[in-house]
Amino acid sequence: MPDESEMPEEPPILLARDPRGVVTVTLNRPARGNAYNEALLRALIAGLEALAGDAGVRALVIRGAGRHFAAGADIHWLAEVAGYPPEQAFQASLATTLAMQRLNEFPRPTFAVIQGACFGGGAGIACCVDVALATPAALFGLTEVRVGVAPTPISTHMVHAMGLRHARRYAVTGERFGPEEALRIGLVHEVVPKAAMESRLAAILEEALLAAPGAVAVTKDSLLGANGLKLDARQMALLAHEGWMQRASAEGREGLAAFREKRRPAWAPG
Repeated sequence: MPDESEMPEEPPILLARDPRGVVTVTLNRPARGNAYNEALLRALIAGLEALAGDAGVRALVIRGAGRHFAAGADIHWLAEVAGYPPEQAFQASLATTLAMQRLNEFPRPTFAVIQGACFGGGAGIACCVDVALATPAALFGLTEVRVGVAPTPISTHMVHAMGLRHARRYAVTGERFGPEEALRIGLVHEVVPKAAMESRLAAILEEALLAAPGAVAVTKDSLLGANGLKLDARQMALLAHEGWMQRASAEGREGLAAFREKRRPAWAPG
């Protein structure tokens, strides 16, 4: 979550479609490491909802502009949200939960191409796609607890992707880890040299496009639904409420202040 001065922003996400119906969604806040704010989340939700209803879409690829994939939540936005009235703060928390749910349940094949930082909600995106590819220089972390907040909007998806044991370790310690560990625990499917990434992605997409779109949609819906992995409105509201309450707590306020001031939070030894 970089801490440079905010620059005038371009559209927070970019959409591009090729003649086959493969849509590339680019997270477009490179000066902030593609850390998300509410504008990015709302744009992502709207884009996913529109694309899900478009019969011409055959696959979805998520990328990050610049050096990083997604550095989690924008620390400046979190500080702003801390001053929101309760309902507005809850809706901001719900936006993260909703974006992840829309991606997880998207009816076409979904891919993530991960380079650089993939922290917090960025790792959540990796958990929610069908195929996650990472370069050898990628760096991962479920780092929310380090700043006094909780990763509740992505918690169910972490468990689905990595299993409870691995999710518990990394969500509780906030450790950073490399792509080989991400591969071992199931967060990514392959580690691909940067120079070979585009050809590897193209090869997997070529295979995916051989599948019937309707059959893919039914398969994804069945895999999630039959295994209790779809979230309803009540579950999403509960996850958002838990995240909001921890973010608004004394720990959450101290963690955000410590990050912005580049110091250790009060609970950290030394």
